[in-house]
Amino acid sequence: MKYAPTSQVSSTKFERSRVEDFLFYEAQLLDAWKLEEWRDLFTEDARYIVPSTDNPDGDVEMDLALIDDDIVGLRGRIQRLMSTWAHIENPRSTTTRMINNVRLWDDESGDLGVRCSIVVYRSRLAGTTSYVADVHYGLRPDGDSFKIAYKHAVLGHHTLREVGGVLSIIL
Repeated sequence: MKYAPTSQVSSTKFERSRVEDFLFYEAQLLDAWKLEEWRDLFTEDARYIVPSTDNPDGDVEMDLALIDDDIVGLRGRIQRLMSTWAHIENPRSTTTRMINNVRLWDDESGDLGVRCSIVVYRSRLAGTTSYVADVHYGLRPDGDSFKIAYKHAVLGHHTLREVGGVLSIIL
């Protein structure tokens, strides 16, 4: 998927406020650990990618990524995080997300392209860490809302050591 953050949405059918409300709803689900409801926001052909910090602009088809899940992978990730098998998230982290700089454009795939910046504050007994990411979405209209066809979150960190060495939460 190509990103065109400087172009505008050519049609008026997508209002920025509708898209922002959807992104805020997604953040609310993740912060409340309603991960199964969050998973249901994705299309059946969806993909969720977090590239490695040492190659954030790499080819997602060829290069190693921290996360590269299709819908089956997302289901497995959610199942593990909701179980006691995800030891690092037992007890669960408390997270708070901030979303800003939302940009929209018509994507060549027919989906709505969205780009935003996020900060996720993750609190655990050892303290609070901050994850910063540039997130690209492919949103597919679904009634008066959207489904996520593509989510690509590029961490704004040189290494994971900056954030405690782990990425055990969903961005």
